[in-house]
Amino acid sequence: MTDRLRLMLRWVVTLALIGVVFWHLDQARIWAVLRTISPLILIPVFLLTVVQVVVSAWRWRFTLSRLRLSLPLGQAVREYYLATFLNQILPGGVAGDINRAWRSSLETDQRLAAVHGVAIERLSGQVTLALVVAVSLAGLVVSGSLQVPATGAGSGNVLLWVAVSLVILAPAVWLIRSGGKVAAYLRRLAEHLRLALWQWPALPVQVLSSCLVLASYLAVFLVLAVSPGFVTGVVDLLLWAALGSFLLLSMVIPLTVAGWGVREGAAAVLWPMAGLPAEQGVAISVGYGVVVLISSFPGLLVLATSSDINR
Repeated sequence: MTDRLRLMLRWVVTLALIGVVFWHLDQARIWAVLRTISPLILIPVFLLTVVQVVVSAWRWRFTLSRLRLSLPLGQAVREYYLATFLNQILPGGVAGDINRAWRSSLETDQRLAAVHGVAIERLSGQVTLALVVAVSLAGLVVSGSLQVPATGAGSGNVLLWVAVSLVILAPAVWLIRSGGKVAAYLRRLAEHLRLALWQWPALPVQVLSSCLVLASYLAVFLVLAVSPGFVTGVVDLLLWAALGSFLLLSMVIPLTVAGWGVREGAAAVLWPMAGLPAEQGVAISVGYGVVVLISSFPGLLVLATSSDINR
């Protein structure tokens, strides 16, 4: 299968998933929610994403320093914006990070360490996200805020559980299919993982910086939920933050463009389980995708002005 065909298939899958979600829900209610979101939220969202990119770039720079590589913070921020923008427009959600690893490896004779620096920096964030999701899930189940749908309600429940299975099993299937490669890669990473993650004081620095980055992602999501009035108290805040962490985890699945379709499908499944209309979750998910794309536009400026890219 050619790269062009793979690219086309990713776009087809993305559009198909979004189409299925909208077809099964009340489209008028989704658009009604979207219309209540003020364009002015782009101001706090942009400020939050600036913090997000700067902290992420600093975390990357720290990781490289643990591997005895140096990178100026300004250059790290520019490269991170470029990677963020590419992740938003290219299928899979990791193309920008692959480009970031490749570009940083060109500036050193320790290319493997440069590539591992990007991989470990991403791993730090994703492990933190997984832990937050696990805690959120436990809290929602114990509090009774998340209910398993009743069975026997016909084809609607069948579709619901198919969607749940896809969201939960897709990462496992991907790991099984690529298990040998993943295991080999992890063996090569072992020493660098020890230096960049486990050796003092790397672990607390990685955890704290990753928590700050994750908090900025969730803050963007909560700003969107506050605008239509869905978050009015501490209980709502905790519930929506927990649901938002699930959506962020669903976007890790490398099936579509920037998580579109998978994220909306997860929202359509999870919101009814939390006793909320699916249309609310899908609308906020769509809004999240749009504002994050807009906030990544500084990366387009980096792309347009970098002579080493445009040669």
